[in-house]
Amino acid sequence: MPLSVMKNKALVGVREVVSSYGDLTCAEYFAGIGLVRLGLEQVGWNVVFANDWARSKFEMYSAHFKDASKHYKVQDIFSICPADIPNTILATASFPCIDLSLAGNLEGLDGRHSSAFWGFTKILDNQVNKPKLVMLENVPGWLTSNSGKDFRLTIQELNRLGYACDVFTIDAAHFVPQSRPRVFVVGMQASNANQNIFVFSKRSSSLKTQALEKVVVNNLDLCWNFLDVPALPDKIKADLSFVLENIADDDDRWWSDNEVKRHLNMMSPINLAYLQGLQELSTYSYCPMYRRVRGGKQKAELRKDGLAGCLRTTGGGSSRQMLVRVGQGTLKMRLMTPREYARLQGVPDDYPLPPQINQALTGFGDAVCVPVIVWIAENILNPLAKSLRESSLVLHQ
Repeated sequence: MPLSVMKNKALVGVREVVSSYGDLTCAEYFAGIGLVRLGLEQVGWNVVFANDWARSKFEMYSAHFKDASKHYKVQDIFSICPADIPNTILATASFPCIDLSLAGNLEGLDGRHSSAFWGFTKILDNQVNKPKLVMLENVPGWLTSNSGKDFRLTIQELNRLGYACDVFTIDAAHFVPQSRPRVFVVGMQASNANQNIFVFSKRSSSLKTQALEKVVVNNLDLCWNFLDVPALPDKIKADLSFVLENIADDDDRWWSDNEVKRHLNMMSPINLAYLQGLQELSTYSYCPMYRRVRGGKQKAELRKDGLAGCLRTTGGGSSRQMLVRVGQGTLKMRLMTPREYARLQGVPDDYPLPPQINQALTGFGDAVCVPVIVWIAENILNPLAKSLRESSLVLHQ
């Protein structure tokens, strides 16, 4: 073959590789209302495929992302044909958490909901060109479900598919006034995975918990790829006022005096004394409140750290977040609004809200925190994609 032809073919190959890894493409499974996409797009990623089974979530997604009908498939993940999915660098999966949490009685990966993880890996297994990167997200109960066996199974399965993995815990409180710890696994197809546990051990405590350290140490026989990543930014000043809507005092969303008294009667003396102290201040303070059953009786409990609790869906008996505004000699209560839920997830106000309140609350409560995804993309996914691009260029020279 003439040298000029060989050079041209090599250049074509390089251009194809540069195009492949230069375009940060993603397939988003269990996409919900699109908050992973919302974060990834801020740092250069392009979601070209999305899937979820819930039409109510697709409705919210498509109200914001006008191209949704072109790439979002509303169907059970087990029924998706891998041949219908475009090649991407990254695949993300925020697979159902209920069977990994107390709400689902910890039925684990064999549970009716969380077993959808196997639908995701079945797709990967049958793709001709697997994504070079994968990212999984779930609740902290993932680490301990079935005494750690479920987490081990997920890493084993990713290893079988050729992915060496790293794992992080990230609390949304580093970015927004919401306590929302989540576990993220990032897998990479790499021939030179970094198995050095020292890299993991010296990692910032902002990115790991005791439960995470324990599960990694107990599973050192798995294929890990420990990355050198920076610490999370310091947690923001805990102040809910930044996310609250300006609701007038005469708005009927504030509860009646009788409803306020009913909830005060559910409180412990400690909480009542705390509110009384705040009531005497010249400025307003804001406390999230929840109804819980303690000792067979319904109780109203306050958070006193300035953070909202972890947002949850409206199903499964989860308590909707309530708000107490206290100060200037007054005390008022109401439910938190869908827009406030959105802001607690780092969602901008131009994201449309559906008219059905429960649809909005479920959509946001079952999603990821957008600034967390931005941080992961900037500090983990983008550097990995760059390293893939550079190694591919070297390989094709």
